[in-house]
Amino acid sequence: SAEFLEPRPLLRALQAPNGAVLLVDEVDKSDQEFEAFLLEILSDYQVTVPELGRIAAEVPPVVVLTSNNMRDLGDALKRRCLHLHIGFPDAKLESRIIASRVPGLDESLRRQLVGFVQSLRGLDLKKAPSVSETIDWARVLVLLHAGVLETGLVRDTLNVLLKFETDIETASRQLGELTGRARREAGLAE
Repeated sequence: SAEFLEPRPLLRALQAPNGAVLLVDEVDKSDQEFEAFLLEILSDYQVTVPELGRIAAEVPPVVVLTSNNMRDLGDALKRRCLHLHIGFPDAKLESRIIASRVPGLDESLRRQLVGFVQSLRGLDLKKAPSVSETIDWARVLVLLHAGVLETGLVRDTLNVLLKFETDIETASRQLGELTGRARREAGLAE
């Protein structure tokens, strides 16, 4: 009976009288059964609930799926989606993001940090650091009262940016070069 049904986000999006925006974050981490269920919703903007029947949207929701490419999504699901790749921000935008999220970070250190991370993303890494990880690193540097990106400081905090030991090893081999470049690009003398 409907009185015992607890509508979750998918069902609530279908039932919203004025439409809704439904975000399905990291859909690639879901299982095949959920993907099949999502496919039913995206096909006809309806879902079948046992003992209640078909529930259809009066106003189809706008559905946004995000993926980190952990696994390949099924062709049927991909056909129902528009694909938009959102890459990493350029240094100027990333610096503005960091400034807004970590206001206690010195401007010079922010320029060094952003330059370092931008260079780090150019290495052959299993997982390049995201903006979220850059923000976390900036917060750590503020807590440590850092003023300059020194090689030892970066080595000691690299695990905030990089999540795989192989990536830490790859970056560690080039720390002197990467930190030096970041300092130079920020206008600091060697």
